[in-house]
Amino acid sequence: MVGPSSSHTAGACRLGLIARAVAGGTPDRVRIQLHGSFAATGEGHGTHRAIVGGLVGLAPDDLRLREGYEEARAAGLTWEFEEIDLGDEAHPNTAIFHIDRADDSLVVRGASLGGGRVEVSEIDGFPVALGGAYHTVVLLAHDEPGTIAAVATILSAHHVNLATMRVDRTGRHQDALMTIEADEPVSDAALGAIRSFPWLRWARAVPRIA
Repeated sequence: MVGPSSSHTAGACRLGLIARAVAGGTPDRVRIQLHGSFAATGEGHGTHRAIVGGLVGLAPDDLRLREGYEEARAAGLTWEFEEIDLGDEAHPNTAIFHIDRADDSLVVRGASLGGGRVEVSEIDGFPVALGGAYHTVVLLAHDEPGTIAAVATILSAHHVNLATMRVDRTGRHQDALMTIEADEPVSDAALGAIRSFPWLRWARAVPRIA
């Protein structure tokens, strides 16, 4: 780990890494809202720099994390931080990422739970529970019969063993977000097969984060 705090530095970096993966790569622009302890003490603990470093793909043990801002500028990322009060029920180490990448935009919410552990709890308003402990596929699609079975069949054909699956939707035959945690990495071939579905809006692989 690079930095003084497992929750404010390593955890912050992991949140940035997951947000980056869900976005499909390094964002063009991102606005990060920090709540509670992240907002109050994050600057001194390197939270801001760690988040930005994670957003350009730096791991928590990467020595370049100390130069996270410089690495981000070199990668073409622009960013801004702001404080937000989410109330007493929100975890004190919560961050909300408002991400723009190419023609896409999305919002990712997560928290650093302590000891370097994190949980992403929301993607574009859909509830999720991603901690980076598994190789994960996140996909947004139009709600169509057979989608779950079709995705599971593709992953099975590529020898990917499913650990968990969650599906939430805005309504019948509307948008549905699926998160699948797996024991093995999801190959580009498997992801490409999933992306071939005509009703799919996007699918991204989120690698396991050590």
